[in-house]
Amino acid sequence: MATESTGPDTSLALPVLPLDDEVVLPGMVVPLDLSDTDVRAAVEAAQAAARSAPGKPRVLLVPRIDGTYAGTGVLGTVEQVGRLADGDPGALIRGRHRVRVGAGTTGPGAALWVEGTRIDEQAPDPLPGSVTELVKEYKALATAWLRKRGAWQVVDRVQQIDDVSQLADNSGYSPFLTTAQKLELLETGDPVARLKLATGQLREHLAEQDVAETIAKDVQDGVDKQQREFLLRRQLEAVRKELRDLKGGEGAEDESDDYRARVEAADLPENVRDAALKEVEKLERASDQSPEGSWIRTWLDTVLELPWSERTEDAYDIRGAQAVLDAEHAGLEDVKERITEYLAVRKRRADRGLGVVGGRRGGAVLALVGPPGVGKTSLGESVAHAMGRKFVRVALGGVRDEAEIRGHRRTYVGALPGRIVRAVKEAGSMNPVVLLDEIDKVGSDFRGDPAAALLEVLDPAQNHTFRDHYLEVELDLSDVVFLATANVLEAIPEALLDRMELVRLDGYTEDEKVVIARDHLVPRQLERAGLKADEVTVDEGALRRLAGEYTREAGVRNLERSIARLLRKVAAQHELGEAELPLTVSGDGLRDLIGRPHHVPESAQDPAERRTAVPGVATGLAVTGAGGDVLFVEASLADPETGGSGLTLTGQLGDVMKESAQIALSFLRSHGAELELPVGDLKDRGVHIHFPAGAVPKDGPSAGVTMTTALASLLSGRLVRTDVAMTGEVSLTGRVLPIGGVKQKLLAAHRAGITTVVIPKRNEPDLDDVPAEVLEKLDVHPVTDVRQVLELALSAATSDSAPEVRAAA
Repeated sequence: MATESTGPDTSLALPVLPLDDEVVLPGMVVPLDLSDTDVRAAVEAAQAAARSAPGKPRVLLVPRIDGTYAGTGVLGTVEQVGRLADGDPGALIRGRHRVRVGAGTTGPGAALWVEGTRIDEQAPDPLPGSVTELVKEYKALATAWLRKRGAWQVVDRVQQIDDVSQLADNSGYSPFLTTAQKLELLETGDPVARLKLATGQLREHLAEQDVAETIAKDVQDGVDKQQREFLLRRQLEAVRKELRDLKGGEGAEDESDDYRARVEAADLPENVRDAALKEVEKLERASDQSPEGSWIRTWLDTVLELPWSERTEDAYDIRGAQAVLDAEHAGLEDVKERITEYLAVRKRRADRGLGVVGGRRGGAVLALVGPPGVGKTSLGESVAHAMGRKFVRVALGGVRDEAEIRGHRRTYVGALPGRIVRAVKEAGSMNPVVLLDEIDKVGSDFRGDPAAALLEVLDPAQNHTFRDHYLEVELDLSDVVFLATANVLEAIPEALLDRMELVRLDGYTEDEKVVIARDHLVPRQLERAGLKADEVTVDEGALRRLAGEYTREAGVRNLERSIARLLRKVAAQHELGEAELPLTVSGDGLRDLIGRPHHVPESAQDPAERRTAVPGVATGLAVTGAGGDVLFVEASLADPETGGSGLTLTGQLGDVMKESAQIALSFLRSHGAELELPVGDLKDRGVHIHFPAGAVPKDGPSAGVTMTTALASLLSGRLVRTDVAMTGEVSLTGRVLPIGGVKQKLLAAHRAGITTVVIPKRNEPDLDDVPAEVLEKLDVHPVTDVRQVLELALSAATSDSAPEVRAAA
């Protein structure tokens, strides 16, 4: 901070030279007109006082603002008295240093004399780093301003100033500073603070100057462009008029003018409007014979047909939406809960003004994965119905061209936008429900990978700026609800799956199938068969037999076919006079109408005809693309005289399943004595393990316990219980390790008539996903060791069972 000096030269008696609405800073040299009475009186008084003292005459330059003197002035020396440029008498005065104005005093002449105290303006030495940087910044700004004015000689002078106080006071020459700003600089004693103030003032002026220059340039460019455009349009109209006259005078309204009017009248986003107007200008310049004209017209038609600002209002009746989903689909609780949660969150966000955050809206991307026929596709329509949105289905099965998703470039003949843009256009709103059907059937070849093109579409963080190759303008997909369906989870690329929320549909229980058939399938097929509800009644017993014995699937597609076949048969018999209506179809009457059952549970077959009627056959559980299924494992030993040694595996097994067979055999060889099995036969006789349905590829570790049980049954001669099925990976020490697809496997066991299921202990939490009515009918045994599996699965031994097996082998 500046301090008042206490030296001998600090108290001064000086004549006051008032400056009306002007401020002089130390270091400045200013000419003053002596024709002004106050100026002449102060200069003459200073000259009179200087005759009795050495040095030049001294005056006190004090700003007088609106008649009020400032509290700080500048001691100035009269350098020269003479004539100014206009011939009037004048004096040249140089500002020396700041003086604090005190009380009035007496002195020679007619001037006002005051006592003053010199203010010490010494800057710290050496200068701190921050002050050095400030000095550099001020010099750079001053240089930039001076160069704009062409004052190159002053630039060198400013660059040579090193004193902080002198550099800050140099800004007093700046013509853009107001009197108030200069007065603030004068009254700021601290040199560093004064330099900061001067730097800020200079920076603000340069910024204002840049803005003013930019505005002036833009205004001038706009005026020039409007004038040029006006002249060119008048010339273009004249040329077109001449062309119409040459064609016979028949000239309707120009097509490009029509497109311009349509674009200007349409409710388009700003960036889309600018792009469309540019294309209209190209169309105006293009000749009628140019192929570019047809491309532009097609593009403009596509842009104008898209619903850029159209949105349907979501139905925020959460209970009503839940009732719609329950009425149209039985079961599928997971996906119903997810849609209800989504609607609830949307409602709360809308109530709190959070509809759009960061340019993105609250869309959703769900992947519905499950076996065929469980209602994935029809669920999309129900979701749209429950939300009050438009519904569009996009079939992706067999799509191999990346341009099918992102569109073709407009330079290609017959170019079209991609399927996503066409779906939004078809829906007529920017927030439809879009069903991407069979996303796992998308392929890739030399034309690109469509699944990779879907990465941006299905990413909630990116799809608000989706850019189609044909449109080449941003399309906001963040409010679209995407539902992707797939049968096989592994066929979906991992990066694409990571962008979607996975919802599994594992199939229906028999009770759910009966409800679906009664409430949905039978009424629909009655209508298709031309029958009325009061003419044919299918009772619950018949529906249960159709679901359990005539069809065995995770979904209900074959069940609906069986119902359709049944009703067609009834309609045909009625037309032939072989049946009277109304008719009630019961379970016992199915055989006469559609033949014998195709799937009879193992437990319902004759004991001698069951697959597990001989040792060496065990029942396993597997997961396929069609849901869960029952898998039988057969094992046999080769005759030591005719057969070789080693392990033979058949049934199109993958590497993992082959390794599981090796582990099962190794475990029995090392622990056979403990289990009381004749493992000596395994040394010299070949072991053959076969998985029926040999045309179907199989892989995975979950058949390990099943193969171990089949081999143990073969060696011990004990049959595997018919009502027992098992799943689990086995280790070399006999541990039963966890596997996947527990829900699907238990549903398959329930469909097949199995009553007892063995699963790994660590899969016990997965039972929470299994429907309660299925768990009630199944006796589930979680196990940790393969010895527990053998105790549960193998029937009691007989005295002669083992020798018979060895002889049979």
